[in-house]
Amino acid sequence: MKSFLKQLAILILIVFTSCEDIVDIEVQEGPTRLVIEASLDWEKGTEGNYQTIKLSTSTPYFDTSYQPAIGATVSVLNVNSGTEVLFVDQNDGNYSTTDFEPIIGDTYALTISYKNEVFTATEKMTPVPEIKEIFQSRDDGFNDEDLEVHLVFTDPEAEENYYLFKFLKEGELFPVFEDAKDEFINGNEIDWWYEIEEDEMDGLTPFEPGDTVYISMHGVSKSYYEYMKILIEQMGGAGLFSSTPVALKGNCINQTQPDNYPFGYFRLTEVNRVTYTFTAD
Repeated sequence: MKSFLKQLAILILIVFTSCEDIVDIEVQEGPTRLVIEASLDWEKGTEGNYQTIKLSTSTPYFDTSYQPAIGATVSVLNVNSGTEVLFVDQNDGNYSTTDFEPIIGDTYALTISYKNEVFTATEKMTPVPEIKEIFQSRDDGFNDEDLEVHLVFTDPEAEENYYLFKFLKEGELFPVFEDAKDEFINGNEIDWWYEIEEDEMDGLTPFEPGDTVYISMHGVSKSYYEYMKILIEQMGGAGLFSSTPVALKGNCINQTQPDNYPFGYFRLTEVNRVTYTFTAD
């Protein structure tokens, strides 16, 4: 009987292992497009003169390699003053300058010439209010046992304001982005808090004393806010009530061949960057 059961177990193992097939998924490849990472961020308390624009080309879905776009001509024009700054090719996809002059409220125009095509975009330099206070608490999050970090600032009353927050826990690979607008909080003091909810599947654990989080708070334009809002929703995955992911176009236009539009966005923001380390309660 034992011999029979042993033979039966071996037979079942052979049957199941022989049913394993390698499935090759064919993913339709789209055209290769220019990817423009033109985020000109002026950190409060700095001159903001050193800026870098990154150019690369899109790759197939399962291709994880980075393809830098080398040999482009990149410049940014201050439309208000007429001052133009050339971004120098570093031969690795980065184009840098030490001559950029950020001026709040001024409009800037980006021009990129790459492989006989011209790409353009325009955007205003958007301010961000000062962070008045940063502290920790366990009182306002979704779980009253978990630590959260708080940023306190006053929203300007005179105009519509839009914000982008980035939180990166030390040791994590990817940051978390959150967007906000002042539609219902205009002119008020704002207490913006962030906590990490435990998620075993994604390996997320709440903040603990001794943890450090890197925070960026950007003042952004309405158009960039709307762009990032869609992007953040798509990064969260497609749930039951989620909208269907769509090709997300930024504000960069291919003037030579409009159908060959680029990926990415040209943004100009003032930003607060702070680091917070949690302490014992």
